[in-house]
Amino acid sequence: MSSSKLLLKENPTLKDYQEYVIKLEKERGFEHQNVLQKSLLLGEEIGELFKAIRKMEAISIDKNKSKITTVEEELADILIYVCAIANRYNIDVETAFREKEEENKKRVWS
Repeated sequence: MSSSKLLLKENPTLKDYQEYVIKLEKERGFEHQNVLQKSLLLGEEIGELFKAIRKMEAISIDKNKSKITTVEEELADILIYVCAIANRYNIDVETAFREKEEENKKRVWS
């Protein structure tokens, strides 16, 4: 059983999530993983999300070969890895999101 003392603020901002991920990585010994390692782990989590979605959509899956969790769990794992990668590049995810959305608003969507 984990004895973590980490707490995420109530009503956290994206910055709060990023700061939380810094602390959780230190606590769990993951702070030395580089961007390549984090990116590969993110890819694995995306695959697990796809399996969870297949399960939710009642699409055939091999239940004997892999552990299948929930969409909620996999999305949370993905958010952790996105924050970890952003932190390694000193990217503020909220600022990046807002800036990208301003660009997207100018696009013509068909």
